[in-house]
Amino acid sequence: MLNIFKNACILSWLAALPLTAFPKDPQRQESDSVRFLAESRVTFSAGSHTPLWLVSNIQGLGSIKKNNGFVRAALFKDIDSEKRFSWGAGADIVAGWNLTAPFSIHQLYGEVKYRCLDAMLGSKEIWGEFNNPKLSSGNLFYSGNATPIPQLRVGIFDYADFWGTKGWFAVKGYISYGMFTDDAWQKSWVAKDEKRTEDVLFHSKGLWLRGGNTDVFPLQGEIGIEMATQFGGKSYMDGKMVSMPHGFKDWLKAFFPTYGKRDTFNGEQVTIEGNMLGAYNIALSWLPKKDWSVRAYYEHFFEDQSQMTFEYGWKDGLYGIEASFPKNPFVSSFVYEYLYTKDQTGAVNHDSTPSLPEQVSGRDNYYNHSVYTGWQHWGLGIGNPLVLSPIYNDHTLYFRTTRVEAHHFGFSGNPTPEIDYRFIMSYSRNWGTYANPLPEIEDNLNALIEVSWRPSRMKRWFLKAAVAFDSGDLIGKSFGGMITIGKTGGFHLKKK
Repeated sequence: MLNIFKNACILSWLAALPLTAFPKDPQRQESDSVRFLAESRVTFSAGSHTPLWLVSNIQGLGSIKKNNGFVRAALFKDIDSEKRFSWGAGADIVAGWNLTAPFSIHQLYGEVKYRCLDAMLGSKEIWGEFNNPKLSSGNLFYSGNATPIPQLRVGIFDYADFWGTKGWFAVKGYISYGMFTDDAWQKSWVAKDEKRTEDVLFHSKGLWLRGGNTDVFPLQGEIGIEMATQFGGKSYMDGKMVSMPHGFKDWLKAFFPTYGKRDTFNGEQVTIEGNMLGAYNIALSWLPKKDWSVRAYYEHFFEDQSQMTFEYGWKDGLYGIEASFPKNPFVSSFVYEYLYTKDQTGAVNHDSTPSLPEQVSGRDNYYNHSVYTGWQHWGLGIGNPLVLSPIYNDHTLYFRTTRVEAHHFGFSGNPTPEIDYRFIMSYSRNWGTYANPLPEIEDNLNALIEVSWRPSRMKRWFLKAAVAFDSGDLIGKSFGGMITIGKTGGFHLKKK
C-alpha cells in the first residue's frame, strides 16, 4: 500500500509542473491597475458564541467571541491571465477587537506568471477546489475557513490544455512548502500541559485532470488528488517536548510520504512521518451554451494510508450538487451538500508487529494527530467547518467531534442590479471520535442570510448586512448580526 502512496506522489510530479489555482475575484479590475479595498465590519451576538456562519469560511477573519469587529485596508495588483508574462502582489492589513489577534498582516504576497506557469510567495487567501465559496459548507481539504498559511507555491495556476488534444484534455497542479504562524497564540491560549506546537512546517501538492470540450459537447469531467503534510517543529505534551526531524531528507519525506525512523516519535515509526492527509476530487458538469448549468461533485478525504485505496470502501465524503439558473430576480445559484465522516475506516486499528504481522487500519480520527495539533491554524479548522474547530474547546487544540453526518444547502440571487443575497443552512449530528465518543449524539443547526447593496450613485461603495443563528446541543444557542461597509477602487499603473 505504501508503494501506491508513493506512486500517487510521483504521478503528481510527472504529469505536470504542479500549480496553484486561485478563484477569480469578482472585483478584479484591468490587469495594469492597482485596486484597493477598505472596509469596516461589526459583528454583534447574544447567546453562547458568535453564530457559526458569521465565523466560518471567511479566511480566519471571524471570531467566536461575541461582539467583535475589524477595520481592513488592502492593495492588490492582479495577474493578467491573457498575457504571456505578468506579475501580481498584495498587501492586506487587519486591526480589530475581540479577534484572535488584535492586529495581523492578513495577506502579503508576490506572484509571477509565464505562459501557463505560476509562482507565489507569501500569505494569500486560497479557496478549495470544486466548491462554491459563497454557498458551500466548505471543502474537506481547504475550505477558506482558517487564516492563510505563508508558503512558496509553484505550478500551473489554471487549467492548461494538453498539446494536440484540441481542448479535450487539460491539467493543473501545484507544489508548496510553508510554515504555520500560530506558535505564540497557541502558547498563550492552550491550558498548561495541553498539547501545543512550535515551528511546524507545511507541505501540500495537488493535481487535477479535466476532460471534455464544451464547445463541441456540453459534458465535462474532472478528477484530482490533493495531499498535505505537517512536519518538523516541536510538540509540547504533558510537560514534555518532542522534537521532530526537519532536515533535507524530511522535506523529501513530506513529498514522498514514508515511515518514520528512530529519530521520530515512536508512533510514526510504524506509520507515515508527520501528519499526512489528503482528498480525492471528482466532478461532472453539464455546461450547455445557455445561462444555466449543473454540476455534481464528490470529495473523498483520507488520513495516512487508509482510505487512499478502495481496500476499506469509500463511505466517507462530501457529496454535492450545484446548479446555476437563467437570469431571474429570485434565485441564480443553488447548492446542496451531504457530509458523512462517521466511518473513518472503522473502529478497529492495529499496526503490524514482528509477533503479529497482520495490519488492520481504522480509527483514522480525521484532522487530529498524536504529535501535531491537527489540521487547524489559529484554532480554526483548515477543512470543512462542520467538523467543529478546536477554537470552540476549553483551551485544548483537538477536534472534539470528527464523526459527523450533515446536510447543507444554500442559494443566492440578484433581485436588482444593486442588490444580491445569499442564504445558507446546515444541520449536523455529531458522535465525537472513536477514542472519545460524545455521551449523547449532539445536533447542530446553523443558518445565515446576507444581503449586499452596491448603490449606483455611490460608485464602488458597498454595504453588507447579515443575520445568523445557531441552535442545538453541540455549541449552544446563539443569535447575531453583522454589518460591513466598505469601498473598492483603483488606479492605473503608468506605462513606459
